[in-house]
Amino acid sequence: MVVLDTSALLYWAFAPEMLTEKAAAAIASAQEIVINSISIWEIGLKVKNGKLDLPLSPAAFVVQLEMTDKVRIEPVSAAIWLKSLELAWAHKDPADRAIVATASLLNCALVTSDLEIRSFYTAVTW
Repeated sequence: MVVLDTSALLYWAFAPEMLTEKAAAAIASAQEIVINSISIWEIGLKVKNGKLDLPLSPAAFVVQLEMTDKVRIEPVSAAIWLKSLELAWAHKDPADRAIVATASLLNCALVTSDLEIRSFYTAVTW
């Protein structure tokens, strides 16, 4: 099982050449690919604000993800929010905190290119 952060999700779905070989292999070999639902929110905001162009709407992208084998969209639960509060990490971005908390609670690798996350969460694949 692996958790993808928002950028890794976008690379995997729309620009796989942006993934490192190690990240692509981790995703390909995972029995389950977990997406925190906060990534859907982040993507939607970027599209809405003109900072991201997708070849389909965010809603259609979610439908596509839900139909993809091995993909599970994990809701941001109370347990995830509580775990995000426990992280001994000064990072204030709630999305990044929720994604890291998800990987931590699931005790699995997190696929991310984000240097700040990689400096904090040790079970990172990139």
